[in-house]
Amino acid sequence: MNKSESKYFHTALRMEEALLALLERKDLEYITVKELCQAAGVNRSTFYLHYETIGDLLNETVEMINRRFLSYFPQKEAEILNSRDEAELILVRRSYLLPYLHFIRDNKKVYRAAFRNPGGIGADVRYGELKERILSPILARFQIPAAHRPYYIAYYVEGIIAVVKVWLRRDCADDIEMIADIIETCVHPEGPYGP
Repeated sequence: MNKSESKYFHTALRMEEALLALLERKDLEYITVKELCQAAGVNRSTFYLHYETIGDLLNETVEMINRRFLSYFPQKEAEILNSRDEAELILVRRSYLLPYLHFIRDNKKVYRAAFRNPGGIGADVRYGELKERILSPILARFQIPAAHRPYYIAYYVEGIIAVVKVWLRRDCADDIEMIADIIETCVHPEGPYGP
């Protein structure tokens, strides 16, 4: 990376972080270029050198978040889906939960902004990929009818999101292992605290 690329990268990163900080407080449509530039410590001409609109910055920010998110998961979904052992083929398992919860704790601003502006920050797209690439194929392997799958997925995903929202309101102060135990117990009642 040469000096100008490095400068571009750091400026873009400052603008992405400023956008996320603003999204924690207000909806995307009410964020102005002026306040974004003030928050990032750049001038308007620098913003327009990098982006045409705030939407362009948002798209780049979502891409950055997706790269960060995927980097937390050591397993590829193909490895999960090709498992021959049906006991390993479950929708919610600790090996998925722990990286997910670590990512949330390490990126609290992102998640607060995502829950405040789910459409604006592309949270629906990320969960859409998760549903399509991992959850739906697992349900197919369990021979759950295609018409039933959206309901199963909604139950699991929305329940986990509800727990995460409470955890975020508590500033992720509770231990990750505890949150994983709670989620696992809710979705697998025969687990450590269930019957």
